[in-house]
Order: sequence, then structure tokens, then C-alpha cells
Amino acid sequence: MSSAKPTTNHDEIRKWAESHGGKPARVASTAKGGTGGVLRINFDEPGGDDDDRLEEIGWDEWFKTFDDSDLALLHGGGESRFNKLIQRQDA
Repeated sequence: MSSAKPTTNHDEIRKWAESHGGKPARVASTAKGGTGGVLRINFDEPGGDDDDRLEEIGWDEWFKTFDDSDLALLHGGGESRFNKLIQRQDA
């Protein structure tokens, strides 16, 4: 069993997400006033209400918000899709 590990490495995050069918996204209702919004990795899973609707964005925009917000991605190893964005200071 693999344990979750944090990373800030853009290449590692992108490779992990894409290998699990994930795409860069944000919660559409949060991208207002020039902010990048709340980031997610979208695995095209149904569910959520209109306030939680995800919109796909490019990796460049996703990583700009990721870095500007001092985030790290905590993700599971192996085939797990587990992931959580955390503050870098908590990584």
C-alpha cells in the first residue's frame, strides 16, 4: 500500500494527473475578480451542484494559480486518484 506524498513539481503533478485521466480545472463560480479560483483536477466524474461545476483550464493557468497560492498537491501512489491541494507550509 502506498502512502500519500506532497509535491510542488509541475512535471510530476502533470504526469500523475494525466496518467490517471485527470485534467486541470477550477470551480467555475470561484474565478472572479482576477483571482485564479479554486483549483481541482477533473476526472470527469458526475455529481456536484451548479456551484461546484468545474471548468477546464490550461496547465499554464492552473500552475500559475497553484504557485501564486503557495499550494502543494498531496496524492496517492499507484492507481489511486486520491489528491488534495494543501498549503506548501503544511507539506
